[in-house]
Amino acid sequence: MPQNMPQTTTTPDQPMTGKVPEAANANAPVGTGASQGQGRQTGPDSFADVVAAVSPAVVNITTTAVVSRPVQQGPAFPEGSPFSDLFRDFGIPGPGRRGDSPFGGPMQQERSTALGSGFVISSDGFIVTNNHVIDGADEIEIEFYSGARLPAKLVGTDPTTDIAVLKVQADKPLPFLKFGDSDAARVGDWVLALGNPLGQGLSASSGIISAKSRALTGTYDDFIQTDAAINRGNSGGPLFNMQGEVVGVNTAILSPNGGSIGIGFSMASNVVSKVVDQLREFGETRRGWLGVKIQDVTPDIANSLGLAAEKGAMVTDVPAGPAADAGVQAGDVITRFAGGEVADTRDLVRRVADAPVGEAVDVTVQRAGKPVDLKITLGRRELADADERGEGEERGDPQSQQGDAVLGMTLSRLTPDLAARLRLPENSKGLVVEDVDAKSDAAAKGLQPGDVIVEAGQKPVATLGDLRGRVAEAKEAGRQSVLLLIRRGGEPRFLALSID
Repeated sequence: MPQNMPQTTTTPDQPMTGKVPEAANANAPVGTGASQGQGRQTGPDSFADVVAAVSPAVVNITTTAVVSRPVQQGPAFPEGSPFSDLFRDFGIPGPGRRGDSPFGGPMQQERSTALGSGFVISSDGFIVTNNHVIDGADEIEIEFYSGARLPAKLVGTDPTTDIAVLKVQADKPLPFLKFGDSDAARVGDWVLALGNPLGQGLSASSGIISAKSRALTGTYDDFIQTDAAINRGNSGGPLFNMQGEVVGVNTAILSPNGGSIGIGFSMASNVVSKVVDQLREFGETRRGWLGVKIQDVTPDIANSLGLAAEKGAMVTDVPAGPAADAGVQAGDVITRFAGGEVADTRDLVRRVADAPVGEAVDVTVQRAGKPVDLKITLGRRELADADERGEGEERGDPQSQQGDAVLGMTLSRLTPDLAARLRLPENSKGLVVEDVDAKSDAAAKGLQPGDVIVEAGQKPVATLGDLRGRVAEAKEAGRQSVLLLIRRGGEPRFLALSID
């Protein structure tokens, strides 16, 4: 959960980096010393040189906003008294109580102040922070290491990655930082976090990279996990490698009490730098859009398709958009995008987002056991139609005519009347799941009554005979599972069911 958290001798037009202490052994990597005993790598003797070099470009951010508070009503009791606790338990405002009143009533406007961190990325005053640090603010003030304060204007935000870019007007060039390569950072590398925790002013904390490529809640998440202490007020501050380069932006912590327990998350610099470039140029993000719904290729799916490895992104649906125009089909497995192999859905999503809008890219899909090369002109993600999510389907009527059992499911043919009740087009074809054997693979894979099977073995099914035929074909091919395309709540999804 996200938690809110220049005196230098460097040349103003050059980014600031830390001068790492010289290694004790010529064979030791930069930023570490070598022990005299067994030649083991040890940590730096001190982080002081790095802190001194980069601190002038790290800033404190204060925001103010007008918020509405409920007007205190009713009797007032001293805080801590039994009556105060009683009123609190029942949601009635007492002295100093804030928050939305559960009973409505008059509201009053107040000015609220919040604190966060950030860092300068150019000599002309561009500053990076978290979107949640400045969200809703009507005034933003930047405090520099030297104590100077300047008002800032919002350049642009990207709530998806929780990044914001600000701009200040300074009388002289400002010391600034440069982004490092977060992909080159390794688990176990030393890192340094600087920021303004709990409003205490510039503070440094050190630790290691605990993990990489963490996904929290966002589509484009690529977090570095660190045990360097990160607290409220650190949000938006930089995470440095030992060369003084920014490899992450401190964004969130995992904590039961709101304080650091050694599990902090920083958005990787290779994601942030691309977002920042777009915000500086356009004031908004412009991500590529392929126009497909996808899912990971599981071992069962790979087996059912005869794929050599569980790689790529499987297309579950192709609504109107760039992919549909280029001939992409549901059931295709996207294996290559813009000249590179696709590892999984996360990999494809990030690469599409980074690709230029309006430019054609080469895409390779695996279809019916053969590679198919396509050229797709990407659209823009932010302008994609909101109805891409589709309309919800209702579950099947439990009173519908019961059919036969196949693969542990009781199935019925999709009639026009049933299609209408499920809010499907009149000409829809498929098989409706009416019941699922709790001991079957279908139940283990999550199939439910009301699901509609529209394909099996990547071929349409309209009757039980069609489904049995697809199962027989899979067995003849020596496969252990058959691939089904189902629709639930308007969303398509592929599942591979065991046919042993």
